[in-house]
Amino acid sequence: MVAIVKYGIIGVGMMGREHLINLYHLKSEGVSVVAIADPHLPSQKYAQKLADSFDWPLQVYAGHKQLLESGLCDVVVVSTPNMTHYEILMDIINHPKPHHVLVEKPLCTNVSDCKKVITAAKTRSDMLVQVGLEYRYMPPVAKLIDIVKEGALGQVKMVSIREHRFPFLVKVDNWNRFNCNTGGTLVEKCCHFFDLMRLFIGANPVRVMASGAMDLNHKDEVYDGRVPDIIDNAYVIVEFDNGCRGMLDLCMFAEGSKNEQEISVVGDTGKGEALVPESIVRWGTRAEGRNGVQTLLAEDKRIKYDGLHHGSSYLEHLQFLSAVRAKGEQTPAVGLHDGLVSVAIGVAAQLSIQKGRSVTIEEVMHEQLLQSTKS
Repeated sequence: MVAIVKYGIIGVGMMGREHLINLYHLKSEGVSVVAIADPHLPSQKYAQKLADSFDWPLQVYAGHKQLLESGLCDVVVVSTPNMTHYEILMDIINHPKPHHVLVEKPLCTNVSDCKKVITAAKTRSDMLVQVGLEYRYMPPVAKLIDIVKEGALGQVKMVSIREHRFPFLVKVDNWNRFNCNTGGTLVEKCCHFFDLMRLFIGANPVRVMASGAMDLNHKDEVYDGRVPDIIDNAYVIVEFDNGCRGMLDLCMFAEGSKNEQEISVVGDTGKGEALVPESIVRWGTRAEGRNGVQTLLAEDKRIKYDGLHHGSSYLEHLQFLSAVRAKGEQTPAVGLHDGLVSVAIGVAAQLSIQKGRSVTIEEVMHEQLLQSTKS
């Protein structure tokens, strides 16, 4: 009989409860959520009600340290506000009892904290840490990744990602309205897309150019005398060390869109694209032209719960559970370095907008300008 893997969830707001539901749908794989931690009483109660409906008795704690001290958990999911990730991760890593960790994106809100977490984690060979960059698991995106890896498009030259969507949702205490809490929109939201660019291109970013602004959303909101400062639209160009380029087109006042994400990858012999949530994938070659374009509806029969991200969170948990059960023989699919680079590109893009010039990844990694991002 397979041993039950016991989970704790630190932070049970919207995403924490989403993880709780996903893990319930993995119950047949031998998982159980046994504890939660959150200082916000309404979030605690919502999570408790969910767990009761799943017949999962929970230990409830106000803080993450109490959960760690309980010794109840094999794995912890960190789904707290971005600005808390660093402190919580360091407490988990430094705790005597090893806990495997799935931390929501972004890894941290700045490069410096990401690097400190990576350094600390190197001392814990008894722990796995995976970053929640789950968009790679969305069925149409995963299919496009496979098409690229199979060489059907030739050598990738350009990646274009359009996200046209609704504004940021309301979060507990409105923490996500300010750059100092989120790292900025291009870190908070768009680290997903910078991660996908790296996956498709298979190279390292070197320079970022961006233009963006806060044009429509949240301008009439005031919290404790402060007006939000998060941008709601941007164009970002990322240059890679193999000569490829990636481009992000972000608009967060585009509710009238059929698809929220449209991803295009162009190689020297073909082009592929993925549409979400239609879940359509198209690809064709230069030689065959428009008449040779193939189209399919991407599905993954393993998904038992679509949730907020089209089944990607379910598959993320399935993969991480496999790594945990492998007991050191399998590394996390999305490691700490992936989390660091996705944050670094976002930080460089935020700085590019602020400074009105291109920003190199090298200067961001060396923290020459990090102080100027703090608000």
